[in-house]
Amino acid sequence: MGDPYDWLEPALTTIRRANWYRAVKPLTGLSGPVIALDGRSLINFGSNDYLGLASDGRLMQAAIAATQTYGTGSTGSRLITGHRPLHRDLERAIATLKQTDDAIVFSSGYLANLGTMMAIVGKRDLILADQYNHSSLKAGATLSGATVVEYPHGQMAALQSLLEQQRSRYRRCLIVTDSVFSMDGDLCPLPEILALAHTYDSMVLVDEAHGTGVLGATGAGCVEHFGCTGQPLIQMGTLSKALGSLGGYVAGSAALIDFLRNRAATWIYTTGLSPADAAAALAAIQLVQAEPDRRQRLWQGVNWLKSRLVDLSPQLTLLPTESPILCVQVASPAIALQWGQTLQDWGIFAPAIRPPTVPTSRLRLTLMATHTRDHLQTLVTALQRLPH
Repeated sequence: MGDPYDWLEPALTTIRRANWYRAVKPLTGLSGPVIALDGRSLINFGSNDYLGLASDGRLMQAAIAATQTYGTGSTGSRLITGHRPLHRDLERAIATLKQTDDAIVFSSGYLANLGTMMAIVGKRDLILADQYNHSSLKAGATLSGATVVEYPHGQMAALQSLLEQQRSRYRRCLIVTDSVFSMDGDLCPLPEILALAHTYDSMVLVDEAHGTGVLGATGAGCVEHFGCTGQPLIQMGTLSKALGSLGGYVAGSAALIDFLRNRAATWIYTTGLSPADAAAALAAIQLVQAEPDRRQRLWQGVNWLKSRLVDLSPQLTLLPTESPILCVQVASPAIALQWGQTLQDWGIFAPAIRPPTVPTSRLRLTLMATHTRDHLQTLVTALQRLPH
């Protein structure tokens, strides 16, 4: 009898040879602009904690108070024993921030995308998706059973052509896109997408994971940034990035949210978000609304660093970006790993992102409101010193 698992080691060997191998890097202490990794202090340009709220004492106190009141876990599905007043308070706060009728909170952003897409479309339907969409959107599209067609990244002429050719053949059509593309930093052309959706009787789901708290006059996200608040669409997002907690949400019409409570399997059959996470996220939303200066500091840093990186061209190639995600293109996975390690040796954490996560290798730099000008200058100086 052979070993049915003997394919694993050769598969891992192939992954290593392609420089695609991944391993976790345990951090100690609080997250922030400076982190402790392997006993060393590093300036952190690898976090999605854009507003610096994950280590804010007020979020910690909210989480502690919720734990003391409700315990450490929700203990069950929200429909059985897992629902707490905090969950509904959080959903109302999200709806207020997003200016929608209602919202529903999932235990993760990945679950929010899977559950929503599986609930609203099926075998008789069509999904048109940006080719650079997040893994959770791609997985949700596949699991929905709908026919899935990808359009070239951000290309509205291609999307319109697909709608013209295929929309009439399906019961429903769902256009799916990230708002901020997490591995590139650019934004989707949301107004154009919504206009096409209106013309071709299609729904739109926009993933605001990296837009919530960061974009828009009040931090509501890319929808607000583009002046599309109030238009019919499905807004999904996470509580784990700018909001410094854990979980996902969907915001939209009252009918949509009521439908998801009854049909989204990843909400119905999953333990509710822990009281601590819900309370921390609720506190974060309150701070996003009360402290707009956090966003202002973030964007001041983004604009300063972006101008310096542009000045380094052609020595360095900065991919197009309109967010706190700045990506420096690298020729190969091997060079990306080399640059990442060199920067780490110099006291900077800047993760190397490689295929198959992205089509081309890069250093992905994410900024936080709590980065100082000295942090940013240290990064620029180090990037200038990299071997080219």
